[in-house]
Amino acid sequence: MCTRTALRSFLRPYGRVLKILLKLVKEGSKVSRKGHIPKREVMPDAKYNDRVVTKLINNVMLDGKKGVATKIVYDAFEIVGETSGNDPLEVFYQALENIMPTLEVKARRIGGANYQVPMEVRPERRQTLGLRWLVNFSRARGEKTMVERLSKEILDASNNAGASVKRKEEMHRAAEANKAFAHYRY
Repeated sequence: MCTRTALRSFLRPYGRVLKILLKLVKEGSKVSRKGHIPKREVMPDAKYNDRVVTKLINNVMLDGKKGVATKIVYDAFEIVGETSGNDPLEVFYQALENIMPTLEVKARRIGGANYQVPMEVRPERRQTLGLRWLVNFSRARGEKTMVERLSKEILDASNNAGASVKRKEEMHRAAEANKAFAHYRY
């Protein structure tokens, strides 16, 4: 038996959400049932005014220490600039271009068997993978500080060397080896 007070106490936590939904319906706007949320834009960094550098800083950051991560990236860029003699941002973009994969393999189950299906990588995912590999392989290097490791990895990647470029080539080799399953793309 549902009493009026029981119904009211049940709806109380959802009251504000219901009011907003009713208001949207009255205004005539469509209420999405899938809950699509637009991607939040990353703000450009202070020194280079570049969104990709901000994404690199966010990848370097550990435990929410953005100030430390920012200092690491800016110091690494200074070392890159001094070592190469070029604009550090250009060297970084060249390194990122050399790291970003164009093909990847995804597991697809068909008829009880798993196939590694080669697929093209979306531009946003290419950049995300490139930045992730750059930072992770920098951390795995043997230099003493993270600043040195990151700067050396950026310089190596800009010269088509280093572990992150090797990882991209491995991924492309896997896609090439499984080219026979390309027709299973979805």
